[in-house]
Amino acid sequence: MEARRRKLSWLKSIMRELDSVVVAYSGGVDSTFLAVVAREVLGDRSLAVTACSEIYPEKELQAAIELARRLGLRHQTIRTEELSNERFVANPPDRCYHCKTNLLGKLMDIAREQGFSHVIVGDNYDDQFDYRPGMRAVRESGAVSPLAEAGLTKEDIRLLSREMGLPTWDKPSLACLSSRFPYGERITKDKLAMVEQAEEFICSLGIRQLRVRHHGNIARIEVGNEDLAKIIRAAGEIVLKFKEIGYNYATLDLGGYRTGSLNEILPGRRNN
Repeated sequence: MEARRRKLSWLKSIMRELDSVVVAYSGGVDSTFLAVVAREVLGDRSLAVTACSEIYPEKELQAAIELARRLGLRHQTIRTEELSNERFVANPPDRCYHCKTNLLGKLMDIAREQGFSHVIVGDNYDDQFDYRPGMRAVRESGAVSPLAEAGLTKEDIRLLSREMGLPTWDKPSLACLSSRFPYGERITKDKLAMVEQAEEFICSLGIRQLRVRHHGNIARIEVGNEDLAKIIRAAGEIVLKFKEIGYNYATLDLGGYRTGSLNEILPGRRNN
């Protein structure tokens, strides 16, 4: 823990040097931790901003707004329009780059209009080892990744969040709903709604960490090994509900839950 506290001290030093910041805040583990440290160090010279659009589950948006209020964050929401961008809708392997470019552009506009020095994002040290094309957008925009710069890993952030009493310390990993679609399948509002409804139903079974991947008329369910039995016991209910939602078939991925499973068809890909 001493090493983690040194990293936290380094993070605070970075924050002081930035002077004033707009924080890309989703209400997830990393962005909540970052926003709280920014508020502690910079006070009203920090502003947490949450994006609202069809690619984010409505319940997560409301949870982020409520959490910001509870934590005393200076906070606002903005509307992003990813579905109006053909480069995003076409869902190429660098889809996240186009999404992040749009979001960071809006955050930069807020920073300029309201007199903040920098935009900061919640990329952590581990993210550089995953396929995350959105990191290119971060570099190009001039935004800062203080968590990564301070060497803070996901585990560091969870444990420090727990020590700070943040309710997000053990929150399941989040990703926008567009990450549920195989590359090349067009992303539409209706398909996003199908995925959101399907995941809400699986959550209602008492499962916290999951993904429902959209493969046309097939829904592929990913859960952890500890939750496989729950899915099997509820198989009949799941099939009926998923047919109601619009899927013809519901399948269980025996490989279990893992982040970025749709990147598995992209061997050798790294951030660029």
